[in-house]
Amino acid sequence: MELIDGKKIGEEIKKEIAAKVASIIDAGGEPPHLVAVLVGEDAASQTYIASKERACKAVGFTSSVYRYDSDMTEKQLLDVVDFLNNDPEVNGFIVQLPLPAHIDASRILERIHPEKDVDGFHPLNIGRLVLGLPSYLPATPAGIMLLLERAGIATEGRHCVVLGRSNIVGTPISLLMSRKANPGNSTVTLCHSKTENLAEITRQADILIAAIGHPGFVKEDMVKAGAVVIDVGIHRIPDDSEKGYYITGDVDFEKVAPKCSYITPVPGGVGLMTIISLLLNTFKAYNHEIYP
Repeated sequence: MELIDGKKIGEEIKKEIAAKVASIIDAGGEPPHLVAVLVGEDAASQTYIASKERACKAVGFTSSVYRYDSDMTEKQLLDVVDFLNNDPEVNGFIVQLPLPAHIDASRILERIHPEKDVDGFHPLNIGRLVLGLPSYLPATPAGIMLLLERAGIATEGRHCVVLGRSNIVGTPISLLMSRKANPGNSTVTLCHSKTENLAEITRQADILIAAIGHPGFVKEDMVKAGAVVIDVGIHRIPDDSEKGYYITGDVDFEKVAPKCSYITPVPGGVGLMTIISLLLNTFKAYNHEIYP
């Protein structure tokens, strides 16, 4: 069994980005500017935004965070989105999910201009993904593809089983894994909460991508020997430690890992690559690579 080290791969890519940004600054240019909009006090969201700020600093990006109370109205948030859409100094921005229940997240995401949608959630970017056209890829699926590529894992002709059909991870990664590309060219089965004989299907997977949203869901008997397991889940489980919690994924790591050829740890795997993908999308926006 070999760990797919998201931290090591992420650091390599950050160095590559930092070198490009340094060249831009040396030539008298302005660095890429990434903005995050955070509404409310969700702990996981705050942790993610803090990680994003650190990553931006590490590669030389300008990073801004717009923070608002949870009682912010939908109209007010739409006004913020409009302002960022029209700010020429902002190359890309994200509106951090989840949003408070009184705000329609779909309406907010659809208001973001596709050219600045570095989260890759706008319908136009999703549509371009489906058609195989250049687009900003959703950050987590893009991060998974980077992990597979940098770890040298063969995907062509292999059976990939995806657990979870969300628009954020499951559905886009199933499309990317089936795309005529490398990584890609896999035969993909997309499973979800209504799938019958689930363990029978997951045991057929050469590559199993777990994005089901339940801690420890994937058990030893659901994985065949030698499979590649990508654990997308990240959960805070309360305990009696000094921090008051521990982090785990969708996979029962201790029991599943010995059966695998490769596996991603949690933390230290997919989560780190999500932020790397966000940086790469922002650099593409800066260079007008998707929408010239």
